Amino acid sequence: MPDSLAIDASDVRSAADLIQGIAVRTPLLEYQPLNEAAGGRVLVKFEGAQHTGSFKFRGAYNRLARIPKEARAFGVVAWSSGNHAQGVAAAAKLLGIPATIVMPADAPSIKLENTRALGAEVVQYNRLTESREKIARQLANTRGATLVPSFDDPFIIAGQGTIGLEIIDQARQAQAKVTQVLVCCSGGGLIAGIATAIKAAEPDIKLYAVEPDGFDDTARSLITGKRETVAPQATSICDALLTPSPGELTFPINQRLLAGGLVVIDDQVRAAMRFAFSKMKLVIEPGGAVALAALLAGIAPTADEDCATVVVISGSNVDPVLYAEIIAGR
Repeated sequence: MPDSLAIDASDVRSAADLIQGIAVRTPLLEYQPLNEAAGGRVLVKFEGAQHTGSFKFRGAYNRLARIPKEARAFGVVAWSSGNHAQGVAAAAKLLGIPATIVMPADAPSIKLENTRALGAEVVQYNRLTESREKIARQLANTRGATLVPSFDDPFIIAGQGTIGLEIIDQARQAQAKVTQVLVCCSGGGLIAGIATAIKAAEPDIKLYAVEPDGFDDTARSLITGKRETVAPQATSICDALLTPSPGELTFPINQRLLAGGLVVIDDQVRAAMRFAFSKMKLVIEPGGAVALAALLAGIAPTADEDCATVVVISGSNVDPVLYAEIIAGR
């Protein structure tokens, strides 16, 4: 493990200053039916209320706003299954920067449509036979554009970490003693940023990465101490969480700061989405529901009495047809 990590708490505070008044300060919500189902107090950080319907706008804006003005005309290139795509497209539009996004051909149609509607050029690829990173790097090199990774970038990680600052502040306002935070995990940028912010303010709070079964590379990596990879044939409905391996920058942070990794199956994710719809009146995409799924399925540790668990719901960009099927129980 390296002595110095990619970011520290001062980087998150800098990101918070930069995005203040531009990004949404999303709510920390409490629902009695959820408290009853979980057997304790639960606070939900709802990033579906963020611009473009997911947390990704935070990191994207923090990254793009730091591109030198003379380099902005050459544009930015990113790769994403949809949420980072929309976050980059929205940030680029606000900053007047041309954006090109490499997206899988099987990405949810709503994510493809919304990315294009924000003015970005979409380049599609086959996720089974082509490398999105290779395509994006070739485009960036050809155009002289700035590459904007979806998680393995210090400014991206710090931007996502602003959620952690908000959680600490909002939990104090709610007079809640938080002992653990559950966060969905793909490449690890979201939880790395949140953990950096939270552990600096409240070192005793435990943070757990939650992943879909088959894509539990972070959970396995935390056990083995090295970056594990996902089996090529793995599948999940959690399209936002299908990264094959933890990031080079994110994993050392998570290795140092996280209490562990939790794994949920797709049926538990579906059940959490139905619970959120019926009991909380929230629309959640599969990848955004994994932390809630871990809590409802009893996979997450039980919080101490009179203490609270925070669940981060990372996004709401679910394909309408898939969502209808899940809510109907099909």
